[in-house]
Amino acid sequence: MKIYFCGSIRGGRDDVLVYRRIVKKLRSYGTVLTVHVSSTELTDQGEDASTASDRFIHDRDVAWLQESDVVVAEVTQPSLGVGYELGRAFDMKKKILCLFRPSSGRTLSAMIRGADDGNRFLVRDYSEDKVENILEEFFENQKKT
Repeated sequence: MKIYFCGSIRGGRDDVLVYRRIVKKLRSYGTVLTVHVSSTELTDQGEDASTASDRFIHDRDVAWLQESDVVVAEVTQPSLGVGYELGRAFDMKKKILCLFRPSSGRTLSAMIRGADDGNRFLVRDYSEDKVENILEEFFENQKKT
């Protein structure tokens, strides 16, 4: 299974350690195409502009989205890029799981929470100690479909 993981980069890297935990678990289910999102070396400046232009990053990531079987997004840290990726993935009819931590004190966008249809687009609130359980349930359900 090919997994596209979304997390904030230029929108802020406060949750990178959470991303690392999620990506570690995701690797037990398949190939994570966007493992770099969980790198502690990646800053909120994004990838080095001298090696990867914005156009290159966009086109590469859209190709990875197309290649993926499922999309898992950590949506606690607001990010224009993650929102864009989710919209594109939705249009591609990908199965999507959005993870949100209410303990952050933030309120999730209605455009994300309101998209939860109980089937193809799922939003799950979680605490860090329970994220693995939510991922297990999501991937178990993938085997059934």
